[in-house]
Amino acid sequence: MEKLRPDNDYDLELIQKSIDGDMDSFKQIVEKYQNKVARVTTSMLGRSYEAEDVGQEVFIRFHNSISKFKGDSNLGTYLVRIAINLCLNSIKKENKFKTSSLSNGNDLSLGGDEETKNDIASLINHALCSLKPEFRSVVVLRNIEGYTTKETAAILEIPQGTVLSRLSRGHDKLREIIIKLEQI
Repeated sequence: MEKLRPDNDYDLELIQKSIDGDMDSFKQIVEKYQNKVARVTTSMLGRSYEAEDVGQEVFIRFHNSISKFKGDSNLGTYLVRIAINLCLNSIKKENKFKTSSLSNGNDLSLGGDEETKNDIASLINHALCSLKPEFRSVVVLRNIEGYTTKETAAILEIPQGTVLSRLSRGHDKLREIIIKLEQI
């Protein structure tokens, strides 16, 4: 797990103020990290009320246990870990895969007109949604969120070798799914 860097001192200050009852400080934490949490939940669960609910639950859980945050990882990584765990729990409960959306504000840099871009994004979303949760979580963290292998391993609490294996298998499965979908 990564240690806090000096640029995270402000987060620690906000956390301490929140513990002391300053709701404006907690609001600043939410505002700073809500987009990151939303990207993870929508990538894992699709654009749905469920993804919104899980996103809110991340901050509720963090607020309720804020005094337990030790600072062993940076706050963004900690919140993403909560989000991934809640998404995986939600997927297990529902035992079904929902349509996901990569439309998270990032430019996918897809060529062609807007309709072609939407078709390609839809194809990728459908393929991503078809992955088993253990592969999807690694692909989302590494390829969409841009975490390193080491950070992904820390977030998912699995060995780095498992991250690499799941990433490779996830890419292979995505490739197979996309090829099948293109043939339809």
